[in-house]
Amino acid sequence: MASQDFAGRPQKKLVLFDVDGTLSLARQSATPEMLELLKELRKKLVIGFVGGSDLVKITEQLTVTGNNPIDDFDFAFAENGLTAYRLGKPLESQSFIKYVGEERYKKLVNFILHYVADLDIPIKRGTFVEFRNGMMNVSPVGRNVSIQERLEFHAYDKIHGVRTAFVKVLQEKFADYGLTFAIGGQISFDVFPNGWDKTYALRHVENEGFEEIHFFGDKTSEGGNDYEIFSDSRTIGHTVTSPTHTMTIVKDLFF
Repeated sequence: MASQDFAGRPQKKLVLFDVDGTLSLARQSATPEMLELLKELRKKLVIGFVGGSDLVKITEQLTVTGNNPIDDFDFAFAENGLTAYRLGKPLESQSFIKYVGEERYKKLVNFILHYVADLDIPIKRGTFVEFRNGMMNVSPVGRNVSIQERLEFHAYDKIHGVRTAFVKVLQEKFADYGLTFAIGGQISFDVFPNGWDKTYALRHVENEGFEEIHFFGDKTSEGGNDYEIFSDSRTIGHTVTSPTHTMTIVKDLFF
């Protein structure tokens, strides 16, 4: 039996969604149609989001008409579940800095900033390293790019493999740190302790008694930040190519 909190739902299933590229276009807001579909889906089963971004960014993307995403989803997992909510109430969180330690963190950041400084790419903007509670986010082009610049860098990166090369260097240089480097979205990659990928979110739900846990994501290939949870034996994974594709599969499966 699923938890009593969810006893009124006809299906004892949990459906978890990645955010960027799955519920919304990268760093853009979800459409009212998507939020309406999720509202209807929640009448049938339990839903949650699992994003790599911090809660502020995810909230911006999933707030369309003044709604609060923490209340719209049964489970809200930001930073891969290191910041977590269940039915609007916070769950235990974790800290990247406590895990790595200040001195080792400083060495890592210094190396990353030197690498970015020497990188020859068409444009650079700002915020190359973003520190989050449970991870670091590294962007060779800078997180302050416009939507158009984001798209241009993504196209450039597909050809030149800027992020892939960056990650390879970090994996070799900091092999003893116990870190995972996961490429996600269009302009950046995440850095977090091994095991703190999106499967971390499953720790919060594995004892709820769900008959099935579905996961929808767009970066499900090896090296993508949805890969681990997508391929985990506890989940049924669905690869999507856009929010529209997500809506199509959800309707086909659950309605």
